[in-house]
Amino acid sequence: MFVLAVTVGVLTAAGVWLLQQRSMVRTIFGLTLISHAANLLLLASGVPGWRTEPLMSTAQAADAADPLPQAFVLTAIVISMATTIFMLALAVIGRNDDQEKVPETGEEHA
Repeated sequence: MFVLAVTVGVLTAAGVWLLQQRSMVRTIFGLTLISHAANLLLLASGVPGWRTEPLMSTAQAADAADPLPQAFVLTAIVISMATTIFMLALAVIGRNDDQEKVPETGEEHA
């Protein structure tokens, strides 16, 4: 359990460090690392090591692990992957959005 806690801490720290970078791709990777850390934390909190698989043909209901956190993590992985792909696509499309000079709109600024 100690190794899992250290892994979650390292993933979170690396994700926060990447979020503070100026590059859009590094920011996206930082959000992905934080998402992985949250998934590991949720999975570790819901499935203790002493529980058995949640198959009712092989385990009693009192000894079986709760399958709900596993379903949440699986759903979160799919959503995280789709969001990461979408953000990377936006980063590729919008990489030349920076304007060197302010566009002329005809408005007067005081």
